Amino acid sequence: WLQGPYVYNLYEYYGYQEFQIAVLYTTGFASSVLFGTFTGPIADAWGRKFMAIMYCIFYTICCLTKLSSNFSMLMLGRVFGGIATSILFSTFEAWYVYEHQNNENKFPKEWISSTFSVTTFFNGLLAILAGVIANFVAETMGFGPVSPFLVALVPLILCFFIVKLTWPENYGSQVSTSLGTSCMDGFKQIFADKSILRLGIVQSSVESILYIFVFLWTPVLSPLKPPLGIIFADFMICIMIGSKIHRVLLDRYSWKEKEVLQSVCLILITSLSVGVLSMSLPSNGHSLNLLFTFFAFCILEIAFGMYFPSISYLKSQFIPESHRANIMNWFRVPLNIITCGTLLSLKSETVKGNKRLVFCFCIILALIGYLTTQKIDKNPTAEEEIEQFLIDKEGMVEVTS
Repeated sequence: WLQGPYVYNLYEYYGYQEFQIAVLYTTGFASSVLFGTFTGPIADAWGRKFMAIMYCIFYTICCLTKLSSNFSMLMLGRVFGGIATSILFSTFEAWYVYEHQNNENKFPKEWISSTFSVTTFFNGLLAILAGVIANFVAETMGFGPVSPFLVALVPLILCFFIVKLTWPENYGSQVSTSLGTSCMDGFKQIFADKSILRLGIVQSSVESILYIFVFLWTPVLSPLKPPLGIIFADFMICIMIGSKIHRVLLDRYSWKEKEVLQSVCLILITSLSVGVLSMSLPSNGHSLNLLFTFFAFCILEIAFGMYFPSISYLKSQFIPESHRANIMNWFRVPLNIITCGTLLSLKSETVKGNKRLVFCFCIILALIGYLTTQKIDKNPTAEEEIEQFLIDKEGMVEVTS
């Protein structure tokens, strides 16, 4: 989160043009496709704690490469960053779900949804703080946009020691097979269960929008000359709001996670449409259209705040423990391919001069996510929900007594 507002800005600071920056971003996503596919089965076989430690090492290297303005060195950093990102978005979650479901206390599965909602909220809170700190150090440390990457070394080192000293190790499938065979086992599992396949399509569609947005928001809003760290903090506030909305919809209105996902896709379609329309308005010497675009981006972030706890809970229920990290990394392959293709399209003068086309493509992705979400089944029956409520209540009494 410390780095988020300043990745694009750093590359601009070093004098690179938009397409060169797109290539750097694409290198990270391509790295996730090429190498990230193997991090899942390695985590399942060699241990999730081990891979979490490797995440800290890889991302530390990624941060240190930002000290150089050399394009090849920055590319190398993106390769390490891509591998680390694959670990971050699969291994940590796989470790937690295993500990939750296989812990000696045997916590009720419904607590998983609550946990993901709470972590999304506090993740947003930390991101707000990180955005403010990033803005402060970028303005005051004297290193410009390099400063947040140096500060990011502190939480990475802290994470390394917390994982190393306090986490128990856990594993997925430890059957003695080659790495390639293990990778393909996860791939086959996806197509063996239509619900897992559909979940993967939803994740790839929706999160592609997020990664495309991460690249585009800086150049789109740059005419406003905003303080990037503060804008980033605003987006994180919206994610926190979304996580609270998610919790209210489940607790107060008894929505299912599938229904939340459907609403997320509809909100994405609406906010992206508003963004496209506002970017179509003539500026006439003022920035009102950009303010409308910023408002649309905030609504987009609220939707993502609702999305993350829902998708995480559904993955915890549908994906088998034996290949959890493996399958979750396979989900990221089409996501990264879509993102790479979209960013590389910026080389075209037509797309570069009219970024509304990219946002229109994102609307199509959100529509695909919505239609696919409707077909995700295995929703619990009323009897199962009552049974789970009683188990949940009993578990709460045992823990608090």
